[in-house]
This record gives sequence, structure tokens and C-alpha cells, in this order.
Amino acid sequence: MDGKGAQRTDIMNTKILFTDLDGTLLNDKKEITPGNQAAIDRALSLGHKIVISTGRPLASARIQAERLGLTKEGCYAITYNGGQIYDTYRQKTLYGRPVPRELIRPVFEEAYRWNLHIQTYSATHVLTERDCPEIQGYTRGTLVPYQVVADVNAALSEAPYKLLAIDEHDHAHLEAFRQKILADYSGILDSFFSSDIYLEIVPVGISKGFAVKWMCDYLGIPITDSVAAGDAQNDIAMLEAAHVGAVMRNASPDIARHGTYVTQADNNHDGVAEIIHRFILGDI
Repeated sequence: MDGKGAQRTDIMNTKILFTDLDGTLLNDKKEITPGNQAAIDRALSLGHKIVISTGRPLASARIQAERLGLTKEGCYAITYNGGQIYDTYRQKTLYGRPVPRELIRPVFEEAYRWNLHIQTYSATHVLTERDCPEIQGYTRGTLVPYQVVADVNAALSEAPYKLLAIDEHDHAHLEAFRQKILADYSGILDSFFSSDIYLEIVPVGISKGFAVKWMCDYLGIPITDSVAAGDAQNDIAMLEAAHVGAVMRNASPDIARHGTYVTQADNNHDGVAEIIHRFILGDI
């Protein structure tokens, strides 16, 4: 589903915040701080838009949206790093572009040759062909259950929005696998990190940055009224696409150069509230 312009905003100078979850809006305990929550509630009450922007699947993003109170008018979720865009208030998908189904098997087999865990997603579960500590840890963090299946293609009722490879011990090995995927599927698939251990594999052109531009166009909000908050490699395109790219203080140093602002507070100390007050509400 990729029709645009279905909804426009009439509020003058409405601003839109795109915020990553892990390491950004959420603290290290995967919780939102009271300061961040209060700032988000204030922004929404004034008619601004809040968009969760995550590599997580929609099932996980919806759980987080419920917990954070982000199911009100003006709340949205960018999931799978831009592969699926969802209106959490109206509970409907606004945009979706999946991984070509015929590529799932060869990418899975390549990951196995590299001795990597790899998984994909149905609408309700994480799907894998091999049970292991990696998927157990992943699903504990995302709150989405997993299924071990004999063949992910057979288990999927529709093409998935992304694949994810995991290596908890050797980032360099995962980076080498990333380069292999980029070379073998040039112009078809893209691959980037959402953390040192998580390698995202999505259709080429899909990114959080793409989703920023799509959402601003869809809502009729000028890009000059957009703010993005993030801390990881998969946030770079989003930080560069938004007018204000706010990098969390806790981000690695190489991320900071892709933004226009670095927070004074980290994700454990109301860093997103700082961004909202400075760039959305304009009261500091």
C-alpha cells in the first residue's frame, strides 16, 4: 500500500518528530523516562506529530506505542527501518515494500555458510529455521514471540519486510557478510547495522530517511519542520533527511557527524525531552 496524500494537516507550523526507540527514546532498561514522556505528551497536545522510527517489526512497535501512549491522533510508526509505515491511531498500514520473496532462500543459505543466525518476520512472529541463543535474546528485547519452522518461505503468507542477521561476538565478521550481500544483490538489497550485533537486510531504497520524506509529503508538513532523533547506523539516513538531525549523546562518535545537533543528555536522562523542548516546543 503506497498511496500518498490521503491525509493533510491544517495546523500551521505543525512540527514532526521522528524518534528511534532503543538508545534514543528508551533508556538502557527499555523504558521511557518520565521527562521524555511528559515532553511527548505536551507536543501531541499542541498538535505536533510523533513518529516512532525503528528497525523493529510492527508487532513490537505496536506494543511500544501502546505502552508509551502513542496511539493518539498524530502518532505513527516507521517499522522495519522504513519498510512499513503505520498509523497507530487509525491502526492501518500507510506504506509497505517487502523483500522480494525469491531472495529469502539464497540470503538465508548464504548466512548459514557464514555461520550466522538469520531470521525474518510474519505479521505476528519472528521466524527462524534454527533455535539458538541469538533469537531468544532478540525476542526478549522486542517482546515479539518467535517460531522455529522448517522453511521460512513456506511459513510466510506474504513477503516479509526485512531479514536480520545476528552475530553477538564478531562485528567484523558481520561487516564482511554485509559487504557480500551488498555485492551480490547490488541495486536490489541494502544492508546496514541497527546495532553492533544486528545487521538489517531490506529492499534497496528503504531506510528511515526515505520514510521521513514520505511521511512529510503524506502529512503535508514541510521538511523544514521535521526533527529526527537517533543514535545508530540505521538512523543515519533519518538524521540526514530531517531538517534537524539530533544525535544522542550516547551515540558512537561516528554517528555525530551525520547530524546537526548532539544532545547534552543521553537516553537515560531525558535526551529526547531536550530535543522536543529545543526544536519542537522552542522553550529552551
